Amino acid sequence: MTDLLPLTPDELLTTTRAVRKRLDLDRPVPLEVVREALEVALQAPSGSNRQGWHWIVLTDDEPKKRIAELYARSHREAYRGAPEPADGARARIMSSSIYLREVMHRVPVLVIGAITVDEGELPPGNQAGLWGSVLPAAWSLALALRARGLGTTWTTLHLRYEREAAEILGVPAGVRQGVLLPVAYTKGTDFRAGPRADLDNVLHVNRW
Repeated sequence: MTDLLPLTPDELLTTTRAVRKRLDLDRPVPLEVVREALEVALQAPSGSNRQGWHWIVLTDDEPKKRIAELYARSHREAYRGAPEPADGARARIMSSSIYLREVMHRVPVLVIGAITVDEGELPPGNQAGLWGSVLPAAWSLALALRARGLGTTWTTLHLRYEREAAEILGVPAGVRQGVLLPVAYTKGTDFRAGPRADLDNVLHVNRW
C-alpha cells in the first residue's frame, strides 16, 4: 500500500483543494496508485447500492490529448467575452483555470467518472438520485488521492462535448459522464483550508 500523508480526517477533508498550477506534470503516476485510490472511492454510497458507476482512466497520450482538446474548446467558449476579474482571488482562479486548459494534455492521468443510465437517457426533473450515485465516489477519489500525495481539480467543462468524448473513448450510449479529474502528484503537500462563507449565512435549522 502507498504511504499515506500524516493527516487527520478533518485535515484531509479541509485541505483537499482544487490543484492546477501545483500539479507535477513531469512525475509519472503509477496506474496502481490510481487503482488503490479507486478501491477506496468505491466504498462511497450509491442509490440502492447499485454501484452503476464506471471509471475511465486515461494514461496514453493520444486519448488524453483528444479529451484535452474538447476541454480547451469548451473552456474558451465558456469564458469568451467574460470581463477580466478585478479582485485578487478571482483573478488567481482564472489564471490557474487558463493554465490547466493549456496543460491538460500533459497531466499524467485523466479520470472520468460516469454512470449507467436506464434506457440511456437522463431522467426528467430532479436528477439528484442519479448523480448522487457517482459524484460522492468521485469526491472520495479526490480525498484518497490527496492522502497519497496526489492532487486533482473537479472539472465538467468537457461535458459540453460529452458525445464527442464518448466516441473517442468508446463509451456506450447508456453510460453518461459526470466529472473529469486531472490527476498528478503535487508540488509539495502543504495545502490549507480555503476561504468559505460563514456557516451562519448558509445554515437553516428546522425551516428556511
